[in-house]
Amino acid sequence: MTGEDADTFARCMRVHGVAVFPADTVYGLACEPDADEAVARLYRLKGRRPDKPSAVMFFDRDLALAALPELGPHTRGALERLLPGAVTVLVPNPAERFPLACVPDPTTLGVRVPRLDGALAPLAAVRWPVLQSSANHAGGADARRIEEVPEDIRRGVDLVLDAGELPGTASTVVDLRDYERGNSWAIVRDGAVPASAVAARLGT
Repeated sequence: MTGEDADTFARCMRVHGVAVFPADTVYGLACEPDADEAVARLYRLKGRRPDKPSAVMFFDRDLALAALPELGPHTRGALERLLPGAVTVLVPNPAERFPLACVPDPTTLGVRVPRLDGALAPLAAVRWPVLQSSANHAGGADARRIEEVPEDIRRGVDLVLDAGELPGTASTVVDLRDYERGNSWAIVRDGAVPASAVAARLGT
């Protein structure tokens, strides 16, 4: 991947396109998080039910924290310890930001900030968030290589970015919605980061 690829990806998001792109885990689908038609199209490509939430991915942790000023200090500290990395963090969303990603519960937001090393480094230049989900059919296997993304999905998007082979294990989902009131957290989905590593980063 190159800086030009990252610029093309950013332009695709600006015009409400849908893209296949690489993350630090598996290949994903991305679109502008507040564009109804783009989100609906992404869900159709996956065959995903419209009442299933998706994560919002930021390509810089500071941008994620700035976009969520309502987060309390303990939760913000937890995000600083967990991100960037192969985790999706569920946080309180009292301002109901990014509602298209949050259905059916607008008060909960899933946040991703990938680690952008090596071939992924150009994506660090992308300065706004995307709604993202794995680039597979709903319930299907995650794609480690671009060839593993279903052909109909690759044909149906506006842009495909290939960064070679990825680690291949989806992100760990960590629930921090009650973290502000007593440092309570839970693993919702096992994934690339083991629970022991999450506990070590959170100091528990």
